[in-house]
Amino acid sequence: MYDVRTIIFCFIFLFFICAGYVKGNPITLHSPDSVFRIRINCKDYICYNLFYKDKEVIKPSHIGLEIQKREMRKKLFSDIEKVTYNNYRGKIYPLYGKFKELDDSYNEVTIDFDLFSVNFRAYNEGVAYRFITKMDGEMLVVNEIANFNLPDNPSVILPETDNYTSWELMYVDYASHTSIRDNKRSITPILLNRKDGVKVVINESDVRNYPGMYLVKNRQGFTGDFALYPDSVSLGSWGNFVSVVMSRKDYIAEVDGYNTFPWRIVSATDDDRQLLTNELVYKLATPLQIGGDVSWIKPGKAVWEWWHDAMLPDAPIPSGMENRNTVLYKYYIDFAAEYGFEYLLIDAGWSNIFELSRTNENIDIPGLIEYGKSKNVGIFLWCTSTSLKNNADTYLKMISNWGAVGIKVDFFDRDDQLEMKWYETLAAKAADYKLMVNYHGCSKPTGLQRAYPNIVNFESVRGAECSKWDLTANPKHHVVFPFIRMLNGSIDYTPGSMRNASPQLFKPIGEGMPLSQGTRCHQLAMYVVYDQYLAMLCDAPTEYRKFPNIMEFLANVPVTFDHTRVLEAKVGEYIVTAKQNGSSWFIGGMTNWEARDAVIDFSFLPKNVSYIATIYRDGENANLYAEQYTCEKMEVSYTDKISLRMAQGGGFAIMVKPR
Repeated sequence: MYDVRTIIFCFIFLFFICAGYVKGNPITLHSPDSVFRIRINCKDYICYNLFYKDKEVIKPSHIGLEIQKREMRKKLFSDIEKVTYNNYRGKIYPLYGKFKELDDSYNEVTIDFDLFSVNFRAYNEGVAYRFITKMDGEMLVVNEIANFNLPDNPSVILPETDNYTSWELMYVDYASHTSIRDNKRSITPILLNRKDGVKVVINESDVRNYPGMYLVKNRQGFTGDFALYPDSVSLGSWGNFVSVVMSRKDYIAEVDGYNTFPWRIVSATDDDRQLLTNELVYKLATPLQIGGDVSWIKPGKAVWEWWHDAMLPDAPIPSGMENRNTVLYKYYIDFAAEYGFEYLLIDAGWSNIFELSRTNENIDIPGLIEYGKSKNVGIFLWCTSTSLKNNADTYLKMISNWGAVGIKVDFFDRDDQLEMKWYETLAAKAADYKLMVNYHGCSKPTGLQRAYPNIVNFESVRGAECSKWDLTANPKHHVVFPFIRMLNGSIDYTPGSMRNASPQLFKPIGEGMPLSQGTRCHQLAMYVVYDQYLAMLCDAPTEYRKFPNIMEFLANVPVTFDHTRVLEAKVGEYIVTAKQNGSSWFIGGMTNWEARDAVIDFSFLPKNVSYIATIYRDGENANLYAEQYTCEKMEVSYTDKISLRMAQGGGFAIMVKPR
């Protein structure tokens, strides 16, 4: 039995400085560019405070772990045994993403105690810490102490929840920290907006075999909160096929005594644009864990039937959800092949939810997969997390033997230690069968895509599906979450609506062909602004075929890029992003419900090269009639600037190719 007494050890948020350690003195660490400075004190406990451009952004905050062991240790928090500094300068070359290469430069310090170490890193984008235990046997983590005390009373944007099961959340904008209700829980990351214009983000990375961190408001700032370890689970919730925790233990994790814990991150910037290119979560995550050939991992675009209820007006075949059959899905495959889209995602209905081998008699899945191969269109198949848990190898082997390229796994709805371990286990097993994975109904990512790049998306965003039942998938939301949620990795928003509506004309449509809020060009911009490595085309092929010039854009816009430049951006107001793929550039602009002008400065283009820009912009009456747009082509070079008007809820998309 575990001793009910606990051992508490605390540690600090540190980052490096190249100086000798003198016992009793604070340890100071700077980022390579000296923008960040961390001061750490190790006296009765470990405490840190953080400075950005000499402005204190985190007040002295104590951090630690509460550990339960079989044998009581006399003393865990002891004198420092060793302090080791390291300056690292390197590069990371992601398998895919929005950058071909990432600068991986940081300063680091490791503080060794008797039974644990604390590792701090300072990057130019932010700082992080993690602790490492060095004890024999297993141990229980009763609680982790992670405090983030604030020196002022900033406004706060956070995704609130009252449970441990929801991540597709709206972002609530509080005018001040003090206006948040005490003990209100939020998922990470959260965004703090200081009165001096500095944005501060609290986040985490590399959560493996450990629960995800929530943040709870207290008088000083925020403190970490974690789901307790499941004691018993049962199927329940919506559809009665979700694994629901019925009771919990009195601790958060069971781990080996020799264990490396997740990174806790604080980023800061006075330039909103930098939030859209901050790759710190990825940099801190575990590197590639898939061995051998990974050429089968191919991000791309997918046609999809669920959002528009498989309704195909004017198609030469019966359509609608009641007519999902082999002929219907061949129509989608033919459409994908015509425009060079890589994939078809077949959503719920192709099989029994609980027994994937019991396929819909009207849908010849192996035959469709073979037909898709003949057209160079791969097939993703939807399933639930619980349908795989007890028969993962059986079903993954079956799906792989059919020739499918991937799976969409839905309804995890948890991020306790057991479920976080399951995300990784499933990704590893899928990789064994050369299957890509699109995680849906899941917790927010924390860098697992670096270790397992066969995970092409995590949903964890309030997406286009919500247009079916409420007003939350709106242009204001669209220019908030990229600054926060996308810090953690790609999303599965499912853009591409061709039925666009202004606030005056929008209404949710639960069944049938839904509308979207904002203009058509606002939707097109999502394919550039959003990081989505399996990018859905949510609308019907029959709708897309009506607009050949839009199909030119959708057929050409890639999902991965060599380089990303954010031209203009302000949280909650607008985003203008340029992304490079080979010799071509793609530019997307989005605004909230406020109409505004954007100036596109093409000075990022190479000199002495002439380009043809295909420009999709809001029509003159798009404020009311959101489907209106214009398309024009013009010659541009690095010396040019153009001004584009974005309607309310509007945007633009530009495809720039060499002449």
